[in-house]
Amino acid sequence: MKTILHISKYYYPTLGGIESVAKYLAEGLDGFGNIVVCFSTDGKYHEDEVNGVKVFRIPVDFSFMSQDVCFSYYHYLKKIYGMYNPEVLLVHCPNPFVYPLVMRVVKRTDKVVLLWHSDILSKKLMYTLVKPFETSILRRADMIISTSPNYIPFSVINGYVNKVQVLQNGIYTPNFVKHEGDDERINVIKDKYAGKKIIFYVGRHVAYKGLDCLIESERFVKSDCVFLIGGSGPLTETLKKKASGRQRIKFLGRLSDDDLRCYLYASDIFGFSSVTKAEAFGVALAEAMYCGCVPVCFTLNGSGVNWVSLGGQTGEEVALRDVKAYAAAIDKVLSDKCLHGKYATAGHDRIKENFTCKAAVEKANKIFNSF
Repeated sequence: MKTILHISKYYYPTLGGIESVAKYLAEGLDGFGNIVVCFSTDGKYHEDEVNGVKVFRIPVDFSFMSQDVCFSYYHYLKKIYGMYNPEVLLVHCPNPFVYPLVMRVVKRTDKVVLLWHSDILSKKLMYTLVKPFETSILRRADMIISTSPNYIPFSVINGYVNKVQVLQNGIYTPNFVKHEGDDERINVIKDKYAGKKIIFYVGRHVAYKGLDCLIESERFVKSDCVFLIGGSGPLTETLKKKASGRQRIKFLGRLSDDDLRCYLYASDIFGFSSVTKAEAFGVALAEAMYCGCVPVCFTLNGSGVNWVSLGGQTGEEVALRDVKAYAAAIDKVLSDKCLHGKYATAGHDRIKENFTCKAAVEKANKIFNSF
């Protein structure tokens, strides 16, 4: 049995998009032995086991421009590599600090696979410093995996397209199947807003999420509805000021997993307003679609968003930052019950068939077993 050494920034119980993918791949690649190397969150070295997967957690000495650095990382990586002699190193990218260390450790006969979640989007000092290491590991890689076909042409990995494959991200569907008592909670949410149609957003309040566009679009929406904005972030207070005096816009703050699920089922439109390819895929979009919440998105070159949701099939898609067109798309869906039902059903089916953890793991097994 071949062994895969998964290298991720962090790993469960740390939660995040990359951490989720790393976990279901490490647990789901069942024809392989799987071990994980990641950073620890408490400044200490740990060895533990998560659902049968051995995890090595290496302490961080400091962070520089959002990149964790550990002076002893090479020592630990070399030791672990020698203990397990993995035939495949699977590196979750971006994680530029580890690139030169992987290059020093890996044997010429072993395979290097890069799971390319996103480019390094900052083109300033940070990227200038790491670009040579990025180029070296891209050249060395035996396979590069993109999370969508849409991302490839607009990414640095397009220069290595002959060795690029696509492996979609997946959502953990049990979290989004209705639980006992959910119907009552959903009705409470609807009653709270007097049965008005609901446009819902949840996620971080950061610039690339385009919440300024979502809030601005409310001015042009003619339907009787409310805009509910969940989550928080560095722009929360700025966004609240922008929405000041607009009675239809409500900020919900952080939501529990149970509340999130019920809000998705209670809502009519998912206001997915991301405006840059920093939104590389759109896991929250897939979760909303699974719950029958119809998305309205912008066209994003170099993002998987318009691959997850297909404009005119599973939701609406309009020109980037065109808030009037965005508002018109919301009105179009809210005013046509049949269209809403068509999009909701098609969206749920698309996610169920293509973008679950199970579907992603099935494809990953095919990719790695043919490698």
